[in-house]
Amino acid sequence: MHIKIIIFDLDGTLIDAYGAIASSLKYVLKKFNLDIPSEIKIKRAVGWGDRELLKQFVPADCLNKALKIYRNDHRAALLEKSRLMPYAGGLLPALKRRHIKLAVASNRPTEFSLSVLKHLRIKDYFDYVLCADKLKFKKPHPLILNKIMNRFKFKKENALYVGDMSIDARAANSAGIKAAIVLGGSSTKKEIEKERPFMILKDLRSLVKLIDANI
Repeated sequence: MHIKIIIFDLDGTLIDAYGAIASSLKYVLKKFNLDIPSEIKIKRAVGWGDRELLKQFVPADCLNKALKIYRNDHRAALLEKSRLMPYAGGLLPALKRRHIKLAVASNRPTEFSLSVLKHLRIKDYFDYVLCADKLKFKKPHPLILNKIMNRFKFKKENALYVGDMSIDARAANSAGIKAAIVLGGSSTKKEIEKERPFMILKDLRSLVKLIDANI
């Protein structure tokens, strides 16, 4: 395994935006006089995109209006309440020094992905950012990973996908790419293990050692 490209998920992998997501969701639910779920329940619902998030808490006939309210609030909340995940700030420049191509594959809409990447000053580390709102299918469908691989023309054995959820492992397996899944995101360790990823990491700090052994 000679790693030439690493594709990252965004939320829960590189950035911690759970506070921003919870804040915007609660804002919407209050507007509709709906029950406010626990923080754990909200975190477990993250990762499938904002429309899918709202579907779990908002009646179907209110969904489009709720999504508009959510996104309007989230533009500011995302920048105010997001931060880098532990070790992400040091990891990305370390990988670029090793001349590895970096990409993002996210179910978060493009507008918000680019906004938070710029705000946290990590966008320039990435050679390509692709989000599911530009595609027909979201993760766990492998389309987003296949599109990125086709762009760079690397063999799949030269790629690693880093995520934090069981759907990330499933997408990578379906695409024929090895997955390294970081614990602490929206999926439990048991859910991740069920998908049989290449590696499960305690945090991003372990990734550089893995890369150095495979470049």
